[in-house]
Amino acid sequence: MKKEKSRRAEKEENVRRKGGDLFFQFVVCAVLTLSLVVTLYPMIFVLSASFSDPQAVMTGKVHLFPVDITLDGYKYILQYREIWSGYANTIFYTVVGTILNLIVTLPCAYALSHRKLKGRGLLMTLFIITMYFNGGMIPNYLNVMDLGLLNTRTIVLVMGLVSTYNLIVARTFFSSSIPWELHEAAILDGASHFQIFGQVVLPLSKAIIAVQALYYAVAHWNSYFNEMLYLSDRSKFPLQVILREILTLSQYQAQAMEEGGYSVEQMMEMVKAMDTANLIKYCVIVVSVVPMMIFYPFLQKFFAKGVMIGAVKG
Repeated sequence: MKKEKSRRAEKEENVRRKGGDLFFQFVVCAVLTLSLVVTLYPMIFVLSASFSDPQAVMTGKVHLFPVDITLDGYKYILQYREIWSGYANTIFYTVVGTILNLIVTLPCAYALSHRKLKGRGLLMTLFIITMYFNGGMIPNYLNVMDLGLLNTRTIVLVMGLVSTYNLIVARTFFSSSIPWELHEAAILDGASHFQIFGQVVLPLSKAIIAVQALYYAVAHWNSYFNEMLYLSDRSKFPLQVILREILTLSQYQAQAMEEGGYSVEQMMEMVKAMDTANLIKYCVIVVSVVPMMIFYPFLQKFFAKGVMIGAVKG
């Protein structure tokens, strides 16, 4: 009797566990599906809007699929020189800026992860302070002006050369994932710190290098505020500044038309300008996003590994 009761209890417990597991899996699938829809729908809408007639987009006829398909937006941006000069500038700032970021961040993180570095706690504290306090926009602008870096490509590359967050992640990776015995063995073989860093540490740090490169590249690609603030030569504007101008023009024209007080000719010109802005803004968004979407899958495996190692341990 006791054995039968225990077997029944075990069966009931197994049924409860299976029911709980099924419910948990259902909740997880529902949350993931909702997250997929919330993430994917804006991308599909922008892509569909870029192939749709701007009037159909403005009147709310575009929901999921293109309406009145047209390629006029893409034809227009092919002739829009500022978009392509902005594209070239963005690629330059992203590639060169990311390389400079890595050249500065990785050696600094390695030095801060070294056990024998004196005062590394103080140095790390000074870095962390910059995450919470800065000089402010006007003092920074005056400082850049005094250094003679206004309206130069250098300020775009130098501003934010080291991200404290990325520095902490890289330092944690070096201190927790690179065995200290490798350092000691290399020192016994007569290797210098530069040789240890270049020939021992970096070959074992592909994951964190990929993560750092992705973080910095995305930040450079999406950056527009510093460029808008410190650059005045339109030939040096990145793509995001050009895109912001297009979006701002569309909003400004719509507000101006609502206020009224313009002649018929002025209203016609404003309608034409607004239609042009609405025609190309979604196309520019698509063109500006595509490179990052192509670039990310190649770093995805390193990205997941590097974030887990650098953020969880230590």
